[in-house]
Amino acid sequence: MVQRFILNDTSKSADTLKGTRTTVDLFVEAFGDLPVTQITGTTAGDFKDLLLGLPATHGKAKKCLPIRDAVKVAKEQGLKTLSGKTAKNHFSRMSALWSILVQREIVSKNPWMKWSFNTTKETDRRCWTDEELVLLSKAQWEHRGISQRTYAGMVNIALYTGLRLGEICNLRCQDIENVQGVACFQVRPHPEEGWSPKSAAGIRLVPIHSQLIRAGILEFLKPDQHFLFPDLATSTSGVRGASFGQAFSKLKTRLGLPAEITFHSFRHTVSTKLRNQDASFRELWIDRVLGHEASHRSQGTMNYTSSIDVRNLQSVIEALDFPSFSMEIPDT
Repeated sequence: MVQRFILNDTSKSADTLKGTRTTVDLFVEAFGDLPVTQITGTTAGDFKDLLLGLPATHGKAKKCLPIRDAVKVAKEQGLKTLSGKTAKNHFSRMSALWSILVQREIVSKNPWMKWSFNTTKETDRRCWTDEELVLLSKAQWEHRGISQRTYAGMVNIALYTGLRLGEICNLRCQDIENVQGVACFQVRPHPEEGWSPKSAAGIRLVPIHSQLIRAGILEFLKPDQHFLFPDLATSTSGVRGASFGQAFSKLKTRLGLPAEITFHSFRHTVSTKLRNQDASFRELWIDRVLGHEASHRSQGTMNYTSSIDVRNLQSVIEALDFPSFSMEIPDT
C-alpha cells in the first residue's frame, strides 16, 4: 500500500518519500508487515509508546539495536528519547496513507488520527558550572554494588577525557596502552562482548590526563582483571553499567541539580572548554579526541585525522583544567 499510494507518487517530495520509508521501516520492524485491515487503534497506541521510548539517536549510526532492545537500553541508561514532535511526524505520515485507504474504502477508519503529543521544547543538556562541580566533589556516593572508588574513577575520567558513559563502562585493562611514551585509553570495539563505539569516529586514542595519573587511575589496572571497573554489572538487555547511570541520576537529583545536567554533561563541558581555549591546537585534533566526525570529510581530512601525532592529542587533553573540581579516588 505504501509503495502503491505514496512511494510511486511522482508529485511527492524527496523528503516526504524518505520520511515515509523511515516511518514504515520502524513500524514493520516492530510489528511486521501487517495487512492494513489488521492495524487498529491498539496497534497505533503501541507504536506511539515505542516511538516515545526510543533513544533520540536511534537510526543515526550505521548499526542500530533492534527497536525494542533500543527502548530497553534508553530506559535503563536514562538516555534522551525521541521528541513528541518527531513521533507526531511519524504518525502524520501513517495518517496520510490511511486517509487514502479510507477514501478508497480499503479500510473503514484511520487509527492514526487525533493522537496528542507533547511538542513543547525539551530541556537541553548543558555544561557543569564551577559551583556545580564543587557540589559534586563533596557529594557522597550511595550504591551497594558500585564502590565509591569506581564512581570517583569514572567521574574523573569523564571530566578529563570527555568519554561517553558507555565508553567508560566498557574500558578493559588492555585498553590502556603506552603509545609513543604516552599513556592512552584505546576506545575500540569489543566484538566478543557485543559492544562497539557509537560510530567509526568513536574508535580512537585518548591520552590520559596527568591529573588522572596523579589521582591514581592507573592503579585500577590489576593482573588477570578484564574490565577496568569490574564491579559494574551488565543489565538483562546487555548494557554494561546501566545501574551506574540510574544511580548517578538519583545522586544528581538528591543534590538538587537541574534536569539539564546529566552524566553526558561532562562531555559537553570538555567540548566547550577545549573549543574556547586560546591555544595552538587545531579543531581537527579536538574532534579526534572526542570521537566526533570531522566537519569536512574529504579524503585528505580523513587520512590526516587518522595519523595525528599522539603528542598533539596529548596537548589537547592537557589543556583541560578544572580548579573547582577535586574528587579524590579512594584506595582499594
